[in-house]
Amino acid sequence: MSAFTKVWAFSQAVSEKQHNLSTDVLKIALSNTTVNNQTAAQLSDITQIAAGNGYTTNGNTITNTAGTSASGTYKLAGDDVDFVASGGDIAPFRYVVLYNSSSTNSKLIGFWDYGSSVTITDGNTFTVDMDQINGILTVT
Repeated sequence: MSAFTKVWAFSQAVSEKQHNLSTDVLKIALSNTTVNNQTAAQLSDITQIAAGNGYTTNGNTITNTAGTSASGTYKLAGDDVDFVASGGDIAPFRYVVLYNSSSTNSKLIGFWDYGSSVTITDGNTFTVDMDQINGILTVT
């Protein structure tokens, strides 16, 4: 999996208590349009791929999120997220976007850039690995 990139607005949003990463509903959306980490702040700031064939508008929920803290570092973990193509291919995407659907305007947290477009062909699964060892993200 590619490296996680935090959107700049996340730092302010978390400082202003707009996220509770352990209890809020976190989701993964897919986009094939560049995500600008300096200006994108909410879900409406990105262009999602078209819904269909296994992709639902606003993406899939990360289940079983939990945060832990040790030595001044917070680590967020959650179960992997699968996208399964059924009835046709899921539209190409390059960006896997993490956002908080519980926050006002569905605040963005960050994204993974896969470097080029990915297409999930009919009958196949794309898994977003939530890295149970290092976590989805850390806050130090």
